[in-house]
Amino acid sequence: MRVKRVIGIALAGTAVLAPAVACSSSGGATPASGGAQPAETVAATPSPPPEHPFTGQPVASRKPVLAVKIENTSSGKPQLGLRSADLVFVEQVEGGLTRLMAVFSSKIPEKVGPVRSARISDLHLLPMFGKPALAYSGVQSKMVPLVREASLFDVSDSAAPGAYFRQPGRVAPYNLFADTKKLLAGAPKATRAKDLGWEFGDAPEGGTPKKSFSVKYPAANFTFTWSAAQKRWLVTQDGKKDMAAEGGQLGAPTIVVQYAKTTRSEFHDFTGSYTPLIQTTGTGKAVVLRDGKAYKAEWSRSSEKAGTMFTTEGGEPMKFSRGQVWIVLAAPKPVQP
Repeated sequence: MRVKRVIGIALAGTAVLAPAVACSSSGGATPASGGAQPAETVAATPSPPPEHPFTGQPVASRKPVLAVKIENTSSGKPQLGLRSADLVFVEQVEGGLTRLMAVFSSKIPEKVGPVRSARISDLHLLPMFGKPALAYSGVQSKMVPLVREASLFDVSDSAAPGAYFRQPGRVAPYNLFADTKKLLAGAPKATRAKDLGWEFGDAPEGGTPKKSFSVKYPAANFTFTWSAAQKRWLVTQDGKKDMAAEGGQLGAPTIVVQYAKTTRSEFHDFTGSYTPLIQTTGTGKAVVLRDGKAYKAEWSRSSEKAGTMFTTEGGEPMKFSRGQVWIVLAAPKPVQP
């Protein structure tokens, strides 16, 4: 009898445990709903791609910086490659004319030109990019020692002649163009794009609605006209649309008019016309054009190795629109946006 009672108790225990296990459709055991559940896999949110410090646009990696001096008179137009530039600087040169310095990094065109000579103001601008490659076609003889000491890799037509060619259908000296791959091959240690301290994003409050904004030099006039359809300020120079050799009118989402003190340098051209020296360190006034509005701003640059900071009148960072930026270096005057 004692043995039967023990067996009965054991069977009863089995009956109690049985409901805790159920059969799966494949014949295996699966835990009941009250048991432990398998851990859920949470999909990781992909990080947004990094932004290029010159344009604020997504970029896979930061590439070396290539600066190219570009002709900016009617004799050298239309220019090739400017549409791909991250930055375009407009600088006053002899006779009140202007010349461009295009800065490439995020997108580098196959060819660029017409390539022209460098100026003393370039040597003061370039250190903000570290030690970039500079493509140009000669400098005044007194400047040669300064170029050798400057923060740049020289890929001029004399330092890297194999990178240059004469474009058929153009007249010298406005027919000198360059192969950008060969230019960068001549400067394998050129500094990669680095932060300049700029911010990109939504426009600040305020601003004055503008359909166009003009900047005058002694012998050149620029007008930047807002295109709502293209979301860019289109460039007109001396009353003519500034067209690109690739097609379409030149322009950018952000135009910065930086008013900088301009003085007479020790250099001059063969006619005796002096070379302007643009003071791009220190502080000054600016007007930033974006989204069909003009914003009063301030600029400051503590040293030549530092980037130029742009702020609103209230002292907040002046955010740029994403995309190409033109920086128009103009002599100081009352700012009337």
